[in-house]
Amino acid sequence: MIRIEMFPGRNADQKQRFAKSITDAFVETCGGTAASVHVVFADIAKEDWAVAGELCSNRAAAATPAEK
Repeated sequence: MIRIEMFPGRNADQKQRFAKSITDAFVETCGGTAASVHVVFADIAKEDWAVAGELCSNRAAAATPAEK
């Protein structure tokens, strides 16, 4: 099982393409079959994630548009 944690905002098509890419990379690198690879997406709100002791929701508010 591969668990992907990220901020909300990706649509189903993006997640589908990412799951395919991750599955292919796992099979190529580690072996096994695609059917044995499970990918789980967990959208984590920015206020529930911190980096360097600061909530990402606060970091996002202070970021310039290019950094968001």
